[in-house]
Amino acid sequence: MKTEIVRARVSSELKHESEVILSELGMSMSDAIRIFLSQIKLRNEFPIELKMPNRETLKAMKEPVTKDEYSSASDLFSDVLGCSDVKN
Repeated sequence: MKTEIVRARVSSELKHESEVILSELGMSMSDAIRIFLSQIKLRNEFPIELKMPNRETLKAMKEPVTKDEYSSASDLFSDVLGCSDVKN
């Protein structure tokens, strides 16, 4: 029987954007919270892996996005791997 209430303060933007996504999945915010808490109970741990990015990842995240275009996957791999003869 559902008798307890869980309350949390979040930004209106986070709430709205989450509700839109959950609605597309056919579930309510309450459904999502119930599933989240059920997974904590089932697994006996936090159900989402939380990681801090390392220095290299943080550096890459701060670099500007390039608009390079390639005519084929081979051209892309050649550029990324720094070689001219990449085979599929």
